Amino acid sequence: MIKYVIAIDGPAAAGKSTVAKRVAKALNITYIDTGAMYRAFTLYVIEQGISPENQAASEACIPDVHIELKPSGEIYLNNKDVSQAIREPRVSSQVSYIASYKAIRLALVDLQRKMADKQSVVMDGRDIGTYVLPEANVKIYQIASVETRAVRRYEENLEKGIQTSLESVEEELRKRDYIDSHRDFAPLKPAPDSVLIDTSFMKVEDVVQRILDIVQKKTTVGA
Repeated sequence: MIKYVIAIDGPAAAGKSTVAKRVAKALNITYIDTGAMYRAFTLYVIEQGISPENQAASEACIPDVHIELKPSGEIYLNNKDVSQAIREPRVSSQVSYIASYKAIRLALVDLQRKMADKQSVVMDGRDIGTYVLPEANVKIYQIASVETRAVRRYEENLEKGIQTSLESVEEELRKRDYIDSHRDFAPLKPAPDSVLIDTSFMKVEDVVQRILDIVQKKTTVGA
């Protein structure tokens, strides 16, 4: 039986999570939302009254943070369902700080690798193919223009009842892109052996099919 280890990387709001979930469902394997893990950690820091820009104080929270990804998709932080709370603007605007801190990344990467060791997975994030799972047998780097990503995130927020302006969403994404790609430890960048997919003008189902085709080719004996 083939073990699928699929890494999908790319900037914020490139549609990685939506695509990764559908790919996992099509292959009947586990989807691991690494971004949700960093969001959950960010939420914890904020709820403790700590600024996520304070690296030392944020890293000191590591022993007190327990994150679970339920098979049904819910995200639990210290036994509490925070699936909705981690999508709020107060978290979105601060998560890149938390994700840039080495000690926090090491703690969460260790958890992510343990998950992937046990089963076939689709994992999406910023550094899955380059750092978290460098031996993944399929690596995708999914991009889209910042304008396209801003519209997607804005519409996603509206569907969830989160009120934001399109301008503020675009500004937030540009800020996150800069922080993610300029951090010292495991910055956002495509792995040398990743397949680049620009989804700016693609439908979700077309992106999913493209990845499934790549998976089939990469995991077929003799391909």
